[in-house]
Amino acid sequence: MRVEGFGRVKLSSSHPFATTLFQVQVSIIIPVFNEARLIQPFLAQLRGRTHGAEIIVVDGASTDGTYELAAEFCDQVIHSAERNRAIQMNAGARAGRGDVFWFLHADAEVPMGCLDEIGRIMRDPRVSGGFFRIRLPSPVVYRLTDSFAHYAGLLLRMRCGDHGIFCRRTAFIDAGGFPTVPLMEDVEFFRLLRRHGRVVCSKKRIAASARRYEAVGPLRLTLAYGSIATLYLFGASMATLVGIYRRMCCAPHKQVIVPR
Repeated sequence: MRVEGFGRVKLSSSHPFATTLFQVQVSIIIPVFNEARLIQPFLAQLRGRTHGAEIIVVDGASTDGTYELAAEFCDQVIHSAERNRAIQMNAGARAGRGDVFWFLHADAEVPMGCLDEIGRIMRDPRVSGGFFRIRLPSPVVYRLTDSFAHYAGLLLRMRCGDHGIFCRRTAFIDAGGFPTVPLMEDVEFFRLLRRHGRVVCSKKRIAASARRYEAVGPLRLTLAYGSIATLYLFGASMATLVGIYRRMCCAPHKQVIVPR
């Protein structure tokens, strides 16, 4: 499978990108929807810890001014007519000029030295990509959830987008990009990426937000994610998975629409 709209990008010595310690040029791609409250603090911190990387925000038709707020703090803001993370991330990758793509969520906090860590991992030509461990807030229930998710992910060879998946441009193209599905696009892409080289787990951690756990409930959300992942592995239909997601992974006072 090939991704349309990609070509080889030649970067001159005057290109504005700074490189990592191991001479890797990184495009950071962030799909967003209605993140007006978070977007500017997130991008300001991200810029401070990834100096010289290209930062691309792909907005999924936000209605709260996210697009305009992001424009002041990143290199490119792309408007996507559809709220669908796969479509948004593929659009960001088409626009990216780096030789490594790094996909992040807008509520994450990246670790210090993250670009050099990516460069160190990608120095091995056998590696197609990698991801970071997650650090959740201090309450024990979150730590247990984090540990369960990490070791289950290793066992099942699955990772979700909140782990900050990164990959070579060439591997992204060869994998066909993110499948355009309403759910599990990050897991499916991770499995495709593994066919094109080693995928390495960094020892550094991304601090993930607990906002969904707080809204839905940590036990309920952990059980829901585990159920969805298990059913996915056993070949359950996307309609079944989306139904579980809608019933169990959304705050009771909100009706969240899973994009199709």
